[in-house]
Amino acid sequence: MRSSKSRSRGNKNRNRQNNGNNQNRVFDSSGPEGKVRGTPQQIIDKYNQLARDAALSNDRVAAENFQQHAEHYTRLLTEAMREAEARREAHEAQQRERQAQRDAERAEREANRAEREANPPRRDKETGQPNDPASAPQPDMAAIEQPDSGLVETPESKPKPRKRTRKPKVNPLDNPPEAPEAAE
Repeated sequence: MRSSKSRSRGNKNRNRQNNGNNQNRVFDSSGPEGKVRGTPQQIIDKYNQLARDAALSNDRVAAENFQQHAEHYTRLLTEAMREAEARREAHEAQQRERQAQRDAERAEREANRAEREANPPRRDKETGQPNDPASAPQPDMAAIEQPDSGLVETPESKPKPRKRTRKPKVNPLDNPPEAPEAAE
């Protein structure tokens, strides 16, 4: 028994996954009458036909041999079908789990929406606009005394001293003093 998939050449087939004994996979079987090629079901049918022909020609040994070959491929087909069923059930279980999770999320969103509708945001009496805590005046955190956090004070954390601005010097020549007015 040799799988025809193992004979493929070329780079295009290297990345394919082999899912084990697939019921549609093509096999080459070297039996007593020569090669038989096909899917497991086709090979089983062929060996059963050969066993019937051998039994009709009174060749018990050949008939038993063909029946054993057919039984071998029956086992392969049964195992492939069992694996396919297990994969299908696992896939369905995953799908049910995903659907249950989506349903739970949808129910949670609906509950949140219903809660928001039942408790609308408070509105300002004057403007009628929703009260937004973010738009309320915020406390000046710099004015609040902070307890000692145990951190070392660095030059970057100290407030920068304000630069003093000097009054410009007045040049008396630029602005001569006003002359006293003459008394009349």
